[in-house]
Amino acid sequence: MTRDTFPIARPGWTYLLVLATITGMFYWSSYRPASALTGALLIFTAYFFRNPRRKIPSDYKAILSPADGVVMSVSSVREDKFLGTASVRVSIFLSILNVHVNRSPVGGQVKYAEYVPGKFLPAFKSHASDINERNYIGIESSGFKILVCQITGFIARRIVCYAKAGDWMGQGQLFGMIKFGSCTEIYLPEGVEVLVGPGDSVKGGESIIGRLPDEN
Repeated sequence: MTRDTFPIARPGWTYLLVLATITGMFYWSSYRPASALTGALLIFTAYFFRNPRRKIPSDYKAILSPADGVVMSVSSVREDKFLGTASVRVSIFLSILNVHVNRSPVGGQVKYAEYVPGKFLPAFKSHASDINERNYIGIESSGFKILVCQITGFIARRIVCYAKAGDWMGQGQLFGMIKFGSCTEIYLPEGVEVLVGPGDSVKGGESIIGRLPDEN
């Protein structure tokens, strides 16, 4: 899996090309006033698909946030898709103004990947993670399993994921994004020290949300 280091995430390139073309056509035609509207939309689209550089901590025990946003909840649940045990779920809400690329919380190998079709309820709803369209990525790192779930929302209608089972990902590496407002969840095994709580703002690939325990 290649690293995406461009300042605009690849899923936004087509939108920008189309909007730039339409804006240019309007500007050089008798519909010049319309170019102001499409131009503003072009600027917003570039802002939404931005992919800023991040200072990734050099600490392999650190668990980084997989997304920008605000922590909605930290709860104890049983996760049976990949961890197969009791776990801690950290839910992060992304507003339409947040950076929407997703980054790997740890360095490791993708052992599990599953796309689940579903509905498009507002991502901040507590039950959205159970019935909305979503995508799971299970990563094994230093003998521990971590699951990341990309969830669509009312506005978000498309999940992009580059990672596949068998891929190796570096800590903080970009692996996908959710277009136009969403939620990202991360499931951590019991014993992990969780360092965030509801209301905390986090940055994907930069904020440390937890720490892996020492191996037995």
